[in-house]
Amino acid sequence: MNVLAFDIETVPDVKNGRRLFNLQDLDDRQVAEVMYQQRRQESGTEFLRHDLHRVVAISAVFRSGTRFKIGTFGDEESSEKELIQRFFDGIGKSFPVLVSWNGASFDLPVLHYRSLVHGVNALRYWDTGDFDKDFRWNNYLNRFHHRHTDLMDVLSGYQTRATVSLDSIATLLGLPGKLGMDGSKVWDKYLEGNITAIRNYCEIDALNTYLVYLRFELVRGRLIESEYQREYQRVHDELASSDRSHLQEFLTAWVNPN
Repeated sequence: MNVLAFDIETVPDVKNGRRLFNLQDLDDRQVAEVMYQQRRQESGTEFLRHDLHRVVAISAVFRSGTRFKIGTFGDEESSEKELIQRFFDGIGKSFPVLVSWNGASFDLPVLHYRSLVHGVNALRYWDTGDFDKDFRWNNYLNRFHHRHTDLMDVLSGYQTRATVSLDSIATLLGLPGKLGMDGSKVWDKYLEGNITAIRNYCEIDALNTYLVYLRFELVRGRLIESEYQREYQRVHDELASSDRSHLQEFLTAWVNPN
């Protein structure tokens, strides 16, 4: 079975905000602040509507057969359209089980809206049986199917008041969690031009998500203890062989890889 544990990072879509609120004379930081203010007035929170986010990174852990890869789609110069197209192209090639934390409520809806903006083709992702009859019974869009597992939803029993953050559950399991970075810092990093930091942070979230997923597979009986230990060790060994500093930091902070 192919597994793709993924995460996205976003920034305010200031181009759209500038148009919506007639802010032609303001710079990007000022436009974003107006967008946050408008949102606070609407809902009491600064968290922008899904359609006002712009994707700047999509990272994933991909596990298939003997393959294990941690990475981010595209490169630092890739456009938003290219990032999203590559993500959906990957789904179309390998039909993985998607694994996320809050992906059903945030990551995927944002990707849906931004796909509309850019005209991104994602035939197999949107298929519910018209192209492949097997997708009628198991597709990415139905909450009760298995091609997408939103761990936050499943573990909370789909009860909003029972949800916890990825950082909380990761650290509960002895995983490193966020490593000092969180989503509130992404916009500032973006304004600084530090796309590398955003991509690295996104990869750490994808890695935490995948490791939580392994524990979930153990408790629901899809992995036996020896298989679970072997998969954990596989991740540990892959990190140990990497020369990428954020992955080495993750490995150092990992309390108990077994």
